[in-house]
Amino acid sequence: MAQNQIICLIVFAAAYIAIIALHGHKSIIAWISVIIMVILGIMPPLRLLYHINWNILGIFWGSLVIAELFIYSKIPAYIAETIIDRSRSLVWAIIWLSAFSGIISAFVENIATVLIVAPIAFEVSRKLKVSPVPFILGICLSSNLQGTATLVGDPPSMILASATRMTFNDFFIFQGRPSLFFVVEFSAIISLVVIYFLNRKFQQPIKAIKTEKIVSKIPGLLLIALIAGLAIGSFTPGFMDYIGGTICVSLAAIGIIWSLFSKKIKTYHILRDTDWDTFFFLAAIFALVGSLTETQTTIVLAQAVGKLTSGNLFITYLLLIVFSVIISAFVDNVPYFAAMVGVVATLSSTQGYPIYLLLFGTIIGTTIGGNITPIGAAANIVGVGLLKKNGYQINFLDFMKVGLPFTAAAVAAGGIFIWLFWS
Repeated sequence: MAQNQIICLIVFAAAYIAIIALHGHKSIIAWISVIIMVILGIMPPLRLLYHINWNILGIFWGSLVIAELFIYSKIPAYIAETIIDRSRSLVWAIIWLSAFSGIISAFVENIATVLIVAPIAFEVSRKLKVSPVPFILGICLSSNLQGTATLVGDPPSMILASATRMTFNDFFIFQGRPSLFFVVEFSAIISLVVIYFLNRKFQQPIKAIKTEKIVSKIPGLLLIALIAGLAIGSFTPGFMDYIGGTICVSLAAIGIIWSLFSKKIKTYHILRDTDWDTFFFLAAIFALVGSLTETQTTIVLAQAVGKLTSGNLFITYLLLIVFSVIISAFVDNVPYFAAMVGVVATLSSTQGYPIYLLLFGTIIGTTIGGNITPIGAAANIVGVGLLKKNGYQINFLDFMKVGLPFTAAAVAAGGIFIWLFWS
C-alpha cells in the first residue's frame, strides 16, 4: 500500500471506531475526519464538494420533512389503531403491527416509525395487562428490515443509489428482474412467520382501543405525491443528477409553507424533529468514502477480498453477507456500507463477478444484521429506551433470543432470493 492509502485507511478506521464509541456525536466525528483528510492533502477541498452527492441529500432531506408532516398528521397512528381493533388475537395484533411498521419504514425513517407505532403498542398492552416487549421488538425489527425496500427508506439505500445510479423504480424492477423491494418483502414474510412462532402463546382476544383523530390529510397526499413524483421522475435522464432531489425538496417546501399557513401542524416542530444529525453525517460519509476512492484504497481492499476467497463467486457472496451481518450487529452500518460499495464494485470488475449480486447481498446483510442486538440499529436503541421508560427491562441476551432467529431467517431468505435471480 502507498503512504497516502495507509493514512487514508487509518483516518477512516479511527473515525469508524470513534463513531462506535461516541455514536451521539457521529456527524461531528465524521466531519472532523473529513477535515483531517483535507489538511493531510488526501482530499483536495474542491474534490470534497464533488464527492458529496447533493441530489441524494435533497432526496433525504425532502423525504424526512414529508415524513415528519405525515407523523404529525396522525394518519399512521389512526391506521395502526384501526389494524389493532380488527386483529383476532394478541399474537395477530403483534404480527399486523409489525407488518404495518415495516410498510411505513419503507418510506419513513426507522426511528420515526418506532415513535409512531410504539405508543399504540403500549396502550394495547396496558388494556390487556400483558408485556409490551413482543410488540416493541416486532416493531423495531420489522422497521429495520424494510428500510432497504425503497430508495428513500434508509441511508444505505441512498448510498447504493448514489454509487450505482439506481433510480426509485430500479428498487422494484431492475434489468428485468425483481429488485430489492421484492427481496425485502420476501424476507419480511419469512420473518413474520418467525415472529408468529415466537409469540404463538399470546392468544388473548383484543379489546377495542380509541383511535386517533386525523389532524389533516394533506401530509398523506404529499407523501403520495412524493412517491409518485419519484416513480415518474425515475424515467428522466437527470433523475440521479438533480431531478430526484428537486422533487423531494420542492414537495417539502410546499409542506412547510402549508404548515405555516394552516397552523394545524407547527412548522417549528417539523424542522426541529427532522434528523439533521443523519443529514450532515451522510454528507460527511460521502466525502470520507470519496477519499478512499481518490487514493484507490478500495482497489487494495478488493484485491485482499479476492485473494481470501480464491476467486470463488459463491464463497465471496456468502462471505460478504456473513461479514456484513456480524459487523452491523454491533456498529453503525452507514460508514461500513458506504466503504463496502467501492470495494464490491472493484472486486466485481477485477474478478468478473456480477456486481448487483454482491451489492444486494452486502446491503441485505448490512441492514438486517443490526437486528441481532439492541445496539445494532438506532431503532432498537430507541425501542429498548421506550421500554425502560415504561418500566420494562430487556437485557442483551433476551433481545438476541428474538433478534437472532429473526435476522437469520430474514437474511437467509433474502440471500437465497438474490442468488436465484442475480447470480
